[in-house]
Amino acid sequence: MPSERQPMNPEILRLHIRSTLQLMGGKLWSFNSEELLLGTCAQESHLGTFRRQLGSGPGLGIYQMEPMTEQSLWKDYIYYRADLAVAITRVCGVKQPDTYQLEMNLAYQTIMARLRYFAWVKEPIPSTLNAQAKYWDDNYNCNPNAGTAQEYISNYRRFVSV
Repeated sequence: MPSERQPMNPEILRLHIRSTLQLMGGKLWSFNSEELLLGTCAQESHLGTFRRQLGSGPGLGIYQMEPMTEQSLWKDYIYYRADLAVAITRVCGVKQPDTYQLEMNLAYQTIMARLRYFAWVKEPIPSTLNAQAKYWDDNYNCNPNAGTAQEYISNYRRFVSV
């Protein structure tokens, strides 16, 4: 069933990503991380058009994160970093994995998407669109049948570079 939602305004989303990650402090925000999250959102949900994965998939929110991924980030990373858990609660009010928040709380979605890259990928975020598309495909996509680096580039250009 097609969504009646419209994509988010990319400049407003950019400001949201920047302010959310800067409020978190530490090393989460950079220009490259901002661009990567914009591209991830463009690819995963057509810049927020879809808040639930189409079909039978479990992806939620504008970054289409699966609840199992959210739980794993908390269990394997966040719970071992009390300062990070406190910052998440301070910025978006979330104290533990919460699928409602994962779908509806934009700041929480942004933090979790950024942490997925930050906690699980050792390579730095590249600076070019083509390299970021490959970075997304290698580290976020996890399903070679669900998207390609070329599709990421196309969706970035369609939704972000308007």
